[in-house]
Amino acid sequence: VSGEYMQGSRLLFQPGKAITPQFATNLVNQKDAVIVDVRAADEFREGHIPGSVNIPQSQVTDRMGELEKYKEKPLILTCKMGNQAAHLGRQLRNKGFSELYRIQGGVTAWRNDNLPVSKG
Repeated sequence: VSGEYMQGSRLLFQPGKAITPQFATNLVNQKDAVIVDVRAADEFREGHIPGSVNIPQSQVTDRMGELEKYKEKPLILTCKMGNQAAHLGRQLRNKGFSELYRIQGGVTAWRNDNLPVSKG
């Protein structure tokens, strides 16, 4: 098996590059990245990253069409701590999404960095 093939198959299972909240902000500002929050709707309403889109993990399969419109943009996935976002990243990679990121530490890390949070 060639190294090239191995690298390609490994890429297929990558959940997205882990990035800091600050790097996520830079991607949104410089590349028009979209932040997708996979937490439950009630958690999202309690506080989320401004401008993020809420598609709860339990609804991802049914709402995949909503994500399709962002296929050409960098997609930043987040959840409470980062674990659910990694799972979604693997699903999206298999659906052809290529520029995937996930916020390491999720919304918790975002808050810990004293970055703005929206409610509602």
